[in-house]
Amino acid sequence: MELNTFFSIAGGVALFLYGIKLMSEALQFIAGDRMRQLIGTLTKTPLRGIFVGILVTVLIQSSTGTTLMTVSFVNTGLLNLNQAIGIIMGANIGTTVTAQIIAFKIEAFALPLVALGVLLSMFKRTKQLSYFASGIIGLGLLFMGMQTISGASNVIGQHKDLLLILSSNPITGVIAGMVLTILIQSSAATIGLTMALASQGLITLDAAIPIILGDNLGTTLTAVVVAMGASRPAKQAASAHVLFNLIGTVIFLLAFPFYKELVLMSSNDIGRQIANAHTIFNILNTIIFFPFVPLLAKLISTIIPLTPEDKPEDVMYLDATLLNVSTASAVEAVKDELLHMGRIIGKMFDVVREAFFQFDAAKLEDRRKRFDSLEDSVNKITRAISEYASEIWQKGVSDEVSTVLGCYVNASLDLERIGDRMENLIERCDAMDNYLSAEAVEEFRDMYDTTNSALTTAMSSMENESAEKAYEVIKNIERKIDNQERTYRRNHIDRLNKGECDPEKGVNFITLLSNLERIGDHSNNVAGYTLDILALNRKV
Repeated sequence: MELNTFFSIAGGVALFLYGIKLMSEALQFIAGDRMRQLIGTLTKTPLRGIFVGILVTVLIQSSTGTTLMTVSFVNTGLLNLNQAIGIIMGANIGTTVTAQIIAFKIEAFALPLVALGVLLSMFKRTKQLSYFASGIIGLGLLFMGMQTISGASNVIGQHKDLLLILSSNPITGVIAGMVLTILIQSSAATIGLTMALASQGLITLDAAIPIILGDNLGTTLTAVVVAMGASRPAKQAASAHVLFNLIGTVIFLLAFPFYKELVLMSSNDIGRQIANAHTIFNILNTIIFFPFVPLLAKLISTIIPLTPEDKPEDVMYLDATLLNVSTASAVEAVKDELLHMGRIIGKMFDVVREAFFQFDAAKLEDRRKRFDSLEDSVNKITRAISEYASEIWQKGVSDEVSTVLGCYVNASLDLERIGDRMENLIERCDAMDNYLSAEAVEEFRDMYDTTNSALTTAMSSMENESAEKAYEVIKNIERKIDNQERTYRRNHIDRLNKGECDPEKGVNFITLLSNLERIGDHSNNVAGYTLDILALNRKV
């Protein structure tokens, strides 16, 4: 192959891939930044998972990207294996949309599309218009890439020996498609290149179909590589993708004559036939396998069984894979980690409650160790959130998403400070009724419960993006805590003056109230961040 031809094809593939990238980013922004939330809430059954997998793949223009997200979610416990298999099936169908777009053969509109996109970007008024312009440019570049590849493909015809090998043996074609997809890291680019060769009459449909089947195998490798360093559940999800595509490829190779006849019936145009071959394989493969999802999951669970050690670490959701797949999903991962952090703080409240109100000197040391372990987790998560958020910002996100991410980071810092205040409390834990009156103990219990309510309500407002719960903290609970602190402080000073509480140790009571009041302030801040996020979404 001449060097110029090689550069032309490489440049065409690069234009193609960059065009898909621009389209992906534009579609993600226009659709909103809740893909992770979408996957988490709408995948209760494999059937729903299929539809979600199709939608997400269309949005990010990459079945590999959807599969990597799915492996990541299984790794962090957001999805089980059955749900993951459904999404993977849907991703395989969703990726066929790109091939169908390419098959329209509107390369003549490539430059006009780029020109239109550039023109729109010059006169952009809003972020939405800016991303729409990027999407138009991406579509134009995609077709420019196809045009470049097609132009260079004529020279490949001189190497008839290589093309004859692909045509003579379907297994060779499958291997070629698999290797090419692994090298390019894009199944759409492999299909586009195959279309270009077939449209020039360089390969027949008999050679093209096995390449398409191999393409479906090659696209599974990235998920396998990522899963190798992940948990066993993630390995199970990646294995499901491989088995699904591998068994499907074997079935369709065995039924090759019928498969080819079905493709021939779908269109008279070779380019459209190849796109349809891709679509037919993935749809029929899903239909064949769907009734057997539970059996497939059971088979994989037998091959790769879970062990008692497969438990999430301190940091559960901040998967580095998401940073390179979808920044929108990475931002949602930060939110999930923040909520996880809030649940740990809730456990710290329980430990401190036991220490004070079920006081047992013999158990105090164990309780403090349990508390220290939880606090250590909070500190690790806080650092991890800050570092992960920094990486997201370096990737580049919209102003709105950047603000949301900043709210999550700030909320994590407030939660960490709540943990510090809780540490102040448990360090002063003692048999309260030895130095405080029954009235003082009851007041402390009352304010402790109110403060706990402030935290749980604030975290609920963040999780559900509820303005009602946020205002409940800001307008009611926080004011109640401030009033309790003032009232109980005055009451305690009166008790000290009357000698009802130990004057030396009784001073601790004021410090305990002060720490509870500060916890209320930090909970109030978290609720405020919820309102900031809702204001961006125009929900307040």
